[in-house]
Amino acid sequence: MNSRTKKFLSYYKPYLGLLIADMACAVAVSAITLALPLCVRYITVDVLEKNLPDALGQIYMMGAIMLVLVILHTVCNMFISYQGHMMGAMMESDMRSELFDHYQKQSFRFYDEQKTGQLMTRTTNDILSLTELYHHGPEDLMIAAMKFIGAFIILVNIDLKLTLIVFLFLPVIAVYAVYFNKKMNAALRKSKDRIGDINAQVEDTLSGIRVVQSFTNEHIERSKFAYENSRFVESRREGYKSETYFHEGLIAFTQLITVAVVVFGGAAMLHVELALADLLTFVLCIGILIEPIQRLVNFARLYQEGLTGFERFMEMLEIEPDIQDAADAAELAWVEGNVAFRNVSFKYQKNYVLKNLSLHIGAGEYVALVGSSGVGKTTLCSLIPRFYDVSEGEILLDGVNIRDIRLRSLRSSIGIVQQDIYLFAGTVLDNIRYGRPDASRDEIVEAARKASAHDFIMQLPDGYDTDIGQRGVKLSGGQKQRLSIARVFLKDPPILIFDEATSALDNESERAIQEAMEKLSDNRTTLVIAHRLSTVRNAGRIVVLTENGIGEQGTHKELLAKGGAYAQLYNMQLTI
Repeated sequence: MNSRTKKFLSYYKPYLGLLIADMACAVAVSAITLALPLCVRYITVDVLEKNLPDALGQIYMMGAIMLVLVILHTVCNMFISYQGHMMGAMMESDMRSELFDHYQKQSFRFYDEQKTGQLMTRTTNDILSLTELYHHGPEDLMIAAMKFIGAFIILVNIDLKLTLIVFLFLPVIAVYAVYFNKKMNAALRKSKDRIGDINAQVEDTLSGIRVVQSFTNEHIERSKFAYENSRFVESRREGYKSETYFHEGLIAFTQLITVAVVVFGGAAMLHVELALADLLTFVLCIGILIEPIQRLVNFARLYQEGLTGFERFMEMLEIEPDIQDAADAAELAWVEGNVAFRNVSFKYQKNYVLKNLSLHIGAGEYVALVGSSGVGKTTLCSLIPRFYDVSEGEILLDGVNIRDIRLRSLRSSIGIVQQDIYLFAGTVLDNIRYGRPDASRDEIVEAARKASAHDFIMQLPDGYDTDIGQRGVKLSGGQKQRLSIARVFLKDPPILIFDEATSALDNESERAIQEAMEKLSDNRTTLVIAHRLSTVRNAGRIVVLTENGIGEQGTHKELLAKGGAYAQLYNMQLTI
């Protein structure tokens, strides 16, 4: 048994009691289905042909037994249908939760290489197809096996020659089923890939709908969607074609079996080798024999759909997070805020963004990073909370290599305010509370005051309980930025990173946010990435990054006096 098979079966473990009950009901359903033709045979052969003296009473008694069996059959089927499906749904839920947790452990590098729509498809559509397999798989196999073996025993006892004729069809059916089953599997896999592409395209277009409409490029997005949509339709065409040949072909085979039984059974009756009552029982049992074949057909379909979904599920689950806690990683008891880069190099693919860089930031120091686009300012800051791991060298926090610190502990000590603010759908209160989920309302309001956000919040329709929409679309850029700063105030971390937090704002909003940032950075180690150099004139130290590493560093006045790269950048902005 390979590891994937073990993983597949492991999801049954929490629901073993329910599975056993489901299997017991499946056994009962199979036994009753086999017993009903025997009850009919008892009436036709043992009662009517032998003309028993109490024939009417025997018929009524057998009718009562059959009625009880039908009621029991119905109850068991209802249990299988409801509780069995719920078992599958709960297992599906467990898998979806596991995959979602796995996604959250992945680093930024993983998301750089993946499409959100494809990840969503693996969490929804792919796992959805497993519900039916987990429920109907064991049940269909159990019922099919019992009915097939039981029907075979009954048929052999009625007429061996006729039974052998029936079983001559089975090898042909098996070869036919295996061939088209493989074609179905390939088509289903392609179809799941295509629906993932559609989801990725929809997610991309809707996320950028404001850009789409501002450039009146709806026709371009429509064209891209139409392309992905047509590819999906073509993949479904292949799938439906294989499924049609598979399903309808097997139905044709089962009908041929019935025809063969009637023809050869009728011939046997003419030669007085088979009684009418036995032929009637034989035909009823053929129906029971065909039903397991149909169940196996259904199982094959569920298996292929579920297998392709499970394979895509496991492909994601088997991608190990490239950033994990070391076995002996420690919790941070107290953070002063000394950050040191020692000969740090980093590359995304093949090209180095940072090469052999060394930098020390003292506890409580306010350091600004400036430089042209693409020199690695944001990358440098992303290495501190280990959103990416260094390719070479090391980063120390209070003298401890950050790889030896638990990720949760490390990131809890760092507050980040980005240029592209992400606010969640919900209320103002919910979004600020994200900084510390256990915070009281009073603490949230205090954080908003410190971030100069309280006044504008109180002017909103419902104050702190105002719904701000998806990604905070109901707020201005400055308002969103102040909420993000309030969120970091609430978190109260010893280390702060501002990633071009004011570059896209108007002058009034910039001043308000600059004041909030200065309040927040008081007595904290602060690293600021600045686009507008006017915002970092008060920084304790300005570090100028170039393609070759650190070009120069010093205070605003010192760097202007040098007349180097910083002075050129500053003078260039003054003339714009």
